[in-house]
Amino acid sequence: MRRIVLLFFGSTILAVFIYKWCPVYITPLMIIRCVQQIGNGEMPRLQHTWVPLDSMSIYMPVAVMASEDQRFLDHNGFDFIEINKAIEERRTGKRNRGGSTISQQTAKNVFLWPKSSWLRKGLEVYFTVLIEFVWGKERIMEVYLNSIEMGDGIYGTEAIARQHFGRRSIALTRPNCALIAATLPNPLKFSSKEPSAYVLKRQTAIMTQMRHIDIFPKKPNK
Repeated sequence: MRRIVLLFFGSTILAVFIYKWCPVYITPLMIIRCVQQIGNGEMPRLQHTWVPLDSMSIYMPVAVMASEDQRFLDHNGFDFIEINKAIEERRTGKRNRGGSTISQQTAKNVFLWPKSSWLRKGLEVYFTVLIEFVWGKERIMEVYLNSIEMGDGIYGTEAIARQHFGRRSIALTRPNCALIAATLPNPLKFSSKEPSAYVLKRQTAIMTQMRHIDIFPKKPNK
């Protein structure tokens, strides 16, 4: 048991350190989706191109923070204000809201599986603490924007920019980024290529919130 515990902590910490510098080319969710597609008798679909954060539109991090996690730059991986709101809404029988931060979503996307369980939630907390400590905010955002599911078989900002907007991610406009962010609650249901009235309404709200979100500074060219 001691060896198993040491192996788990050693391997997971090593993986986190490796991904601090190395691109994340494949995630568990990408594999799961491909298996599901094959199981449905379909050809597997996987569009994914890794690009560094400074090769993306400056508005993309702003849009996802406005949509998903407005206190991303201030919290340590867990937004207890949103967690308390989610608990209160469940207690009063209102609609369930997600309390997961961008850091938690990144930890889940890169190291874990999508189906919720107490085991996964516990591991999600563990990996969130690790990446907050080892990676820092800029790297977390970079990995998040490269690995998150943004459409059917489409992962990351570069892939969605090319597939739905016919341009590189660095050329995405402010409205483009807000439209992509508007689909993230359910990118298999909502589309940034053919947005519904609901998605367009969310896009407008996100663009309003983006005015209050700081922009990540661009790194100087080497």
